[in-house]
Amino acid sequence: MNINRRSFLKASALGLAAVAATGVTPFTAVADESHKPNQTGKWTATTCQGCTASCPVKVYTQNKRILRITGNWNCTATGGKICPKPHLAIQQVYDPDRIKTPMKRTNPEKGRGVDPGFVPISWDEALDTIADKLMELKKNGETKKLAFQKGRSTGVGDVLYKKFNILFGTPNYFGHGDICAEAEKMANWATEGTFSYHNYDLTNTKCFLMWSTDPISSNRMSGWASSVWGKVMDGAKIYVIDPRLSATAAKADKWLPIIPGTDGALACAIAHVILTKGLWSKKFVGDFKQGPWNYELTDNYNNKTNLFKAGETVDESKFEYNQGYGLVRWWNLALKDATPEWAADICGIEAKDITEVATQFGKYGDASCSWQSPGTNMQVRGVYGAMAANALNGLVGSIETKGGVFRSASASTASLPDHNHFRDGNARKAAKMKAIDGRIRKDFLNYNGKAIHSNETSSRLADVILQEDGHYEDGSYEIKMLISYWCNYCFSSTGAQRFEKAYAKVPFYVNITTMPSESAMFADILLPAKHYMFERWGFMKASQGLYSYISVQQPVITPLWDTKADETEIAWELAVKLKERGFSNIYNYYSKAFCDPETGNCPTNAAEFAEIAVKIMTAPAWNGKNAKQGTDLGSWRNFCSKGCFNSKKMGYKKHWGSLGHDTGKFEFFSESLKTLLEQVATQYKCDVNSVVESMGFEARDGLAFVPHYETPVRYGDEKTYPYIFEEHRARLNLEGRSANCVGYQEFKDTDPGDVAWDDVIKINPSDMEDLGLKTGDTVEVTSPQGSITVHAKAWEGTRPGVVIKAYGQGHWAFGHVAAADFKNFKPRGGNNNDILPCDWERLSGSTARHGGLTRVSIKKVGA
Repeated sequence: MNINRRSFLKASALGLAAVAATGVTPFTAVADESHKPNQTGKWTATTCQGCTASCPVKVYTQNKRILRITGNWNCTATGGKICPKPHLAIQQVYDPDRIKTPMKRTNPEKGRGVDPGFVPISWDEALDTIADKLMELKKNGETKKLAFQKGRSTGVGDVLYKKFNILFGTPNYFGHGDICAEAEKMANWATEGTFSYHNYDLTNTKCFLMWSTDPISSNRMSGWASSVWGKVMDGAKIYVIDPRLSATAAKADKWLPIIPGTDGALACAIAHVILTKGLWSKKFVGDFKQGPWNYELTDNYNNKTNLFKAGETVDESKFEYNQGYGLVRWWNLALKDATPEWAADICGIEAKDITEVATQFGKYGDASCSWQSPGTNMQVRGVYGAMAANALNGLVGSIETKGGVFRSASASTASLPDHNHFRDGNARKAAKMKAIDGRIRKDFLNYNGKAIHSNETSSRLADVILQEDGHYEDGSYEIKMLISYWCNYCFSSTGAQRFEKAYAKVPFYVNITTMPSESAMFADILLPAKHYMFERWGFMKASQGLYSYISVQQPVITPLWDTKADETEIAWELAVKLKERGFSNIYNYYSKAFCDPETGNCPTNAAEFAEIAVKIMTAPAWNGKNAKQGTDLGSWRNFCSKGCFNSKKMGYKKHWGSLGHDTGKFEFFSESLKTLLEQVATQYKCDVNSVVESMGFEARDGLAFVPHYETPVRYGDEKTYPYIFEEHRARLNLEGRSANCVGYQEFKDTDPGDVAWDDVIKINPSDMEDLGLKTGDTVEVTSPQGSITVHAKAWEGTRPGVVIKAYGQGHWAFGHVAAADFKNFKPRGGNNNDILPCDWERLSGSTARHGGLTRVSIKKVGA
C-alpha cells in the first residue's frame, strides 16, 4: 500500500489534510528586529521546556504581566524562531487551577476519583512534616527507604535529585529517562559511537527518509524545523514512513504507511537495494579491492566488481574499509536475503516503492538523511530496527556531511561542587547499595552510554512498591517515603494504573508540582512549584541543526502565589529544616560548597542559593572559558541579557576516523555492542545467546551484533483484539502539560484528523464500515491492559487495520479545562497509557510505547 501526496489529496473526500497539514496556527511567531526592547514594556530572556529542544525565548512584560513570547533573536541555532508550544505557557502561568499554597491530605483513602480532602497549610508546617518523616527514617537506619522520582528538569536538577538524596543516604533516586527515547541514543551509539540524539543539516539535505518523524510537531527541533520546512520541501525528496498521515507526511513526496513495528525489515531492504545497486559511499564505507568502480547510477547497474548479489554470501577479505567497519558481515548475516519482496510481505510497503526510495536515497548519497525517531525505536525489540535506520546514513556516507546527520556541537558547562566531603558514614554506605528499580539483572542491559545497568528504570518503581511485603525480589525492599517533582507517572507511564496502586500503598508521599495532577491526588503533602519558564532560575543545554546552546531561565515576573522553585529553593528549605533537627550535612554542602563565581560569596537564603547554583554551572558560558567554543559573553549580566551562549557551527567530517568506538569507524557490525553483551554474559556466567534470549530478542549468534529485523511484540491475540493500536504526540502537547490550556483544546485540530475540544481515535473508513461506526460515535477501546472511552473518527490518513490516537487527553485531575468534569474526576477522552501495557526495550531500558505494542478491540457504547 502506498499513497503519495498528490493522489491522497485528490482522493480525500474530506480534504482535511490540506488544511490540517499546513503547519500554520494562530500561535505562529517570528522574531525580527521589531521585537527588540524599544517599547514601553520589557523583554526578558528565558527558556521554553515544552520539549527537549529547550528553545531560548524572549518574554515581553508590561506592568509586571506577561503579554507576549517570541524566539530569542540572539540564538544562532533557532534563528529566533519558535514553534506554537511556548505561547501556551502564558495560559499555564496564569491558570487559576494552579497549586497556590502547600496543602495536606485529610482523607486517608487513596484511589482514582477519590477526593484527597486537601486543606491549605503554611510552608513551615509542610516542610516540618516532611523533615520529621525524613528524620524518622534516619533515626531508624532506613534512609534507603526514601525514593525520589523526577520528570523533566533543568540543568541544576541534580541539586535536589542527586545531591540531596546522596547526602541523605538513599540510592533510590530515579529520573524519567526510561520513559524517554534512550533507545534512539542506543541505536546511534551501537553503530556510530555517540550515545546521543542526532541533529540534521535540514536546509542542505537532498533526500529525507523520515521514520515516524514529524519534525514540525515534535522530535527535538520543532521550532527551527517549522521555520525552514518550506525550504526543506523545495530542496529535498521527502519520504515519510509512518502508519499515520502526519502534517509532514501530507506534504511529503510519498507517504509510506508502514505496518507498525516493522521498520527494521524496511530499513534492511533499503540497505539491500543500495548495496546490490552499488550505491553505497565508497569514500566513506570502503570498496571491493578489485575496483575501479563505474559510478554511473542507473536502475540497471550491474558492475562486475560488485559482489553484493541477492542471496549470495560475500568473502570479507575482498573488501577494503575506509570509515566503515563490518559491512560485509552485516550483509552476510542480515541483508543478503532482505529483498524488497521479502520486506513487502512484512511491512506492507510495495516492493517497487522500497526500490524507489532506496535508489533515490543512494542517488543523493552523502546529502541524504535517515531520521529515526521514538516511533521506530521505542519498541520492545526496537533498537535493532533503529540501528538499521541509522546504518543507512553510514551506507551513503552522510555522517557529518553537508546535508547529513550530526552529533551535538560543543557547549561546556561546569559540574556542581563536590559533595564527598559532606557525606557521613551512612551516605557512603548507601552509595554502594543497589537501587531498587531492578536495573541490575541479566534481562536488562540498561546501557546509558557509560556503563551497563546504569540507565534508571523509574517506571519499574511501581512494580517494586506493589510487591507483596516480605517477598521482595532483586534485593528490593519496602519504600516508606516517596518524593516526586515535575512528573505525573499516574498519567505518563505505560500501564498507568500500576502507579495509582503504588502511590496509594506508599505510607508517605510528597508531590511537588505547579498543577493538580493524577499523581498529586495521591499525595500526603502537596508543594506548589514555580513555573519553569517565568518564575525561577535554571538553565538548559540543547542543540538544533549544527549549533548547540546554553540558555538561561530567570524570573520574568514575581510569582502571584506562594510558590518555590522545586530544584533549588525547596531543596534549600528542606536542608534548613534537617539542620534544625540535628542533621546538617546537606545544609553545610549547600551553604559552604556553593560559592558565587563572581563575588565568592556563599548563599544565605533560598533565593541566593537558586541563582548561585545556576551561575556555578553556566560559568564557562559567560566567563570566557567557552570562548573557543563559541560566544564570548563576558559576564553573568550579559548572559542573562542575551539569554544564551551559542556554539560555533559544527564542522563537516569532524569525527571521521574517530567516530567514538574503539575501531574509530562506523560499525555495521557492532563490536561495541558485542563487547557489552559479552560483559553481561560473563557477569551472569552464561553465553551471549542466553543474554539476548532473556531480554526477549530473537537474534542469536552474530545476528545480535548487527542491525536486523525483529518481529514486533504485540500484546493481545488478533481474534480478540483485531486492531493494532498506535499513538503519536499532539503538536501542542508541551509533554503532556498543556491539556488545561484553552489554546490546546481550541486548536487540537492542528493535528491532522483530530478534533477541537475532543479526543478521537482515528480509524480508516473501511474499518469504520466493518465496525458499523460513524464519525462521532462514542466507543470503548480495550486492550489486555485496560479500556478507555473516546470518540471514533473516520480518517483516510490511517492505515487499514491500525487505529491511531494522539497522546495528551484523558486527564481526570489536571484542571477544569483538561477534564470533562474536574469536580467529579471525569476525564476528557482517554489516556493512552491506560491501554498500553508496560514493557521495555531492554538494551537501553527505554519504555516501549510504539510499534503497535498492543492490539485493541473497539465497540460502540451509549446511545
